[in-house]
Amino acid sequence: MKGNTKNTQKNRVSMVKLITPLKPLIRRMFQQKIKWKCVISLIIFIFPIATYLYASHFETKSLSITWTDIKNPNIPESFQNVKIVQFSDTHFGPNFSHKQQKMLIDQINEINPDIVVFTGDLIDKFHEYTSERKYSQTILSQIHAPLGKYAVFGNHDRGGGGGYLYEQYMEEAGFTVLVNETIKIKASNDDYITISGLDDFLLGKPKVQHTLQHLQEKDFNILLVHEPDAVDEVLKYSVDFQVSGHSHGGQVQLPFIGPIITTSLAKQYVEGMYSLKGKSKPLQLYVNRGIGTTRMPIRFWSKPELSVFLLKN
Repeated sequence: MKGNTKNTQKNRVSMVKLITPLKPLIRRMFQQKIKWKCVISLIIFIFPIATYLYASHFETKSLSITWTDIKNPNIPESFQNVKIVQFSDTHFGPNFSHKQQKMLIDQINEINPDIVVFTGDLIDKFHEYTSERKYSQTILSQIHAPLGKYAVFGNHDRGGGGGYLYEQYMEEAGFTVLVNETIKIKASNDDYITISGLDDFLLGKPKVQHTLQHLQEKDFNILLVHEPDAVDEVLKYSVDFQVSGHSHGGQVQLPFIGPIITTSLAKQYVEGMYSLKGKSKPLQLYVNRGIGTTRMPIRFWSKPELSVFLLKN
């Protein structure tokens, strides 16, 4: 019995001797584990806050200017290198300051466009943004384009009482509002291109056949329509280049995944250039990501955009 007790005591002493040198190492490992837990917890806490601040305060103000050559044999020689600037979906309101509006117009004018087109959704909530509409109108009148400024209705321009005021506001700012109609833009030598505009597909009364059936295959024909997916109804007509907005590029995208949510009539064509096969000739569709925001005052992986198109024959 005494022998067993002595052996146990010896084992304990041996264990203590073995563990004693390891104590500092164990202590450091324990402390490091606590530190890593703190670091991970801090990252988990900070990441969503930092992402929201970036999406709401930085990306919404980070304007991207996209330049694209539009090559088409139907473009007259006198329209070679004519510069078209498209802006869309400004959604003016409490989340888009006067300073931002002024900066936007200055950036458009710095590009020195020949033609400016606006593809809808000027004010986010027309019935609420009453006191500052006049400023928006004044600032839009400062856009310079020698061959004209053209606009179409978006769904926000038709809703909330905007249908009664939008056309008046835009025309007083120097824009020609195209509602199911086609006009010719003429050069000094009587060469021309055509530009058509369709009413909004969600809240308006678009007349596709009425507007497009008389387009000539030999001409270079541009179409403005707010919703990009309307192109499926346009392909049977002699349209060369459709310019749209509405999608906001999804407004919130995830890397390698794309838009989290796509809106009605902007599900198939979300952003950028699409080359499509029309019934009588090829059609190029460009979908602009827009300038402002709606529903949520954030953008992520979908910067606001000005589109610049250079005509090449």
